[in-house]
Amino acid sequence: MQIASTVYNYTLSVQLPAAIQPEMVTVCANKGDRIKVVADVWHMENESHYEWQISFPPHDIDMGAIHARFDDTRSLTIDVRRIPRMYRT
Repeated sequence: MQIASTVYNYTLSVQLPAAIQPEMVTVCANKGDRIKVVADVWHMENESHYEWQISFPPHDIDMGAIHARFDDTRSLTIDVRRIPRMYRT
């Protein structure tokens, strides 16, 4: 998984195998400014489970502004909005 950041957001992206369909991917916002991404191909035994847990600096992201999307090339992109520095607690 590749992670890029700007002042305004983080962009996480990964190229997934062709067997993985969008409904096989789960993106969860976890306590402690963490995001967990799980991709499972239920009908396959080998190379069928992918999992990432991404931790962000405390109070740096807006957990209510996480958006995931697939494109035509099977690339999963997740955009996470950052909280402006002046509003961080």
